[in-house]
Amino acid sequence: MIEPVIFLPGLMCDARVFTPQINELSRSYPVQVAHYGNAENIRTMARKVLDSAPDRFALAGHSMGGIVAMEVLRRAPERVTRLALLSTTPLSETPAEAAWREPLIARARAGALDEVIGETLTADNLAPGPQRAALMRLLRDMALGLGAETYMRQSRALQRRRDAQNLLLSARLATLILCGRHDRLTPVRRHEAMAQMVAHSELVVLENAGHLPMLEAAEEVNAALRAWMARPLMLR
Repeated sequence: MIEPVIFLPGLMCDARVFTPQINELSRSYPVQVAHYGNAENIRTMARKVLDSAPDRFALAGHSMGGIVAMEVLRRAPERVTRLALLSTTPLSETPAEAAWREPLIARARAGALDEVIGETLTADNLAPGPQRAALMRLLRDMALGLGAETYMRQSRALQRRRDAQNLLLSARLATLILCGRHDRLTPVRRHEAMAQMVAHSELVVLENAGHLPMLEAAEEVNAALRAWMARPLMLR
């Protein structure tokens, strides 16, 4: 069976955040990138993914997309052949984190989305180097293309998300957990904890990447995804 691969982008990102991976994996597998439309919570995002997905598929989610991926697994475990969680978290939002989002949501509503994006993911969450500026410009371009209403919906969805730790503890499928050493938003220790939860997981920490490893260390991410797709399917 040639498994389709579905990529799930993070907050205010579109397919461009997975460009190197689409280019690489589409040589061997059917590839699609999810679009959440006007979904207002993680459950609805997961339903939209399932509504447009093949019967069975490999699932790779980045940041908010990883949270959606875990919800997809919760809702339809028999359809997910393998799981990749990139720069993400299984935890629900703390009251402090939810409160931090409130002024950002208000400013986005007031027309300051450009500034808000730069504060939602600051440049120091990326690996040092000249590519930082180009990646921040790309994030801005993706976000402005999606617009303030999408930012507000996705931020509310993150505030209200469910904890997925018990889900990971019960997961029985080939799982890749990947992050960048310079990511302070979803730090390495959180990925180490996820790897301990999932029985059949592989942890990959990229030394020269931050919160956007797919673009910061594309060749290493591609290699990790290739190895993940080569792992045998597990009987469940």
